[in-house]
Amino acid sequence: MSDIPLIIVAMAGAVLFAPFIAQSLRMPLAVVEILLGCGIGYWGILDANTYVPIIAKTGFLFLMFLAGIEVNLKAFLTMESSLFKRAIGYFIILYSLSALIVWGFDYSFIYLVAFPIVSLGMIMALVKEFGKEEPWLKLALIIGILGELISIAALTLLSGVLKYGVTLNFILAIGTLIFFLFATVLMFKAVKILFWWYPKLKKAIMPERDNRDKDVRLSMALFFAMIAAMIYLGLDMVLGAFIAGMFVATFFEHKKELPHKLSSLGFGFLIPVYFIYVGSTVNMDALFSPSILLLSLQIVGIIVALRIASSMIYLRELGLKNTLMFAMGDSMPLTFLLAVATIGIGANAISLEEYSSLVIAGMIASVSMMSIIQIVTYYAPDKNYCLLPKD
Repeated sequence: MSDIPLIIVAMAGAVLFAPFIAQSLRMPLAVVEILLGCGIGYWGILDANTYVPIIAKTGFLFLMFLAGIEVNLKAFLTMESSLFKRAIGYFIILYSLSALIVWGFDYSFIYLVAFPIVSLGMIMALVKEFGKEEPWLKLALIIGILGELISIAALTLLSGVLKYGVTLNFILAIGTLIFFLFATVLMFKAVKILFWWYPKLKKAIMPERDNRDKDVRLSMALFFAMIAAMIYLGLDMVLGAFIAGMFVATFFEHKKELPHKLSSLGFGFLIPVYFIYVGSTVNMDALFSPSILLLSLQIVGIIVALRIASSMIYLRELGLKNTLMFAMGDSMPLTFLLAVATIGIGANAISLEEYSSLVIAGMIASVSMMSIIQIVTYYAPDKNYCLLPKD
């Protein structure tokens, strides 16, 4: 009990000063938070018996919730068929090459999810810095949206395999998952019809002008309700959090400021605690271990090489420079790579060395790719190749 004030001060200090350190070092904020967590863990400040792991788990699920908010199904379903087909082709190549590498080099099957996984987190950071007009970044956003849907499905299947193995229980769990997804589709269609018949109902639930934060309250209620449903059905909570986010983005798009309010809540408190906690679980010695660093570099190299090979499907439209920029922008799956590591270590499917390697690989990929993109953008300005129509 006497350690609790020290834990609170350490966590509060890390959350407070991380943005300033990230700004001064020009590093991604999540990477700095993980590194600060490494320091906190090294000094033994965090205790496994504290409430920090619970808050961190909530932060992780809220991160998946915010990932879902980035996916507006209405916009996704109106995507041009040619773009959609090539995006599917990109992922077929990506997952096929990943399977060949995992099989050929005898990696654990968990890497079949880790290597091709896609996350919107760092892509959104690029959008904040460069805007949506860059052709390669427009494409990265589309691929990121589809990739997150595929990645969530892959994470859910991975969690089921690790929990049940390939047994009858796993098949029953998959059946439950399919039933839940079918019920979710019906729910989305029913709500769409309801709001079509009663258009004022949407704004009654979430008024445009509201001083009682009904929008945040409803969003949080959906978040916890979907998590409760996942627990009851024995499914992975990640899926529930993601679907709750998609529901908010799809049906309450008139609340333009809502994603910013929820993002401030998440990235201002819950999510930093998750990143700091992840850092605290990585042994500080791992940052200087040759074997772990070598495995981390192998993971980063494979992730980047897979993206470059798969992105060649867009070479004719984008040109070489923008194709490589797109590949690098898609090579920073930090948040979902941490999700794979978290699920893997929680199920004892990977060693602590592999867990540390995945976390460090996520950090290395984020820092190196972000730096390369900034350098290339500065020294080799875009020549206005265009694949997508401007907004």
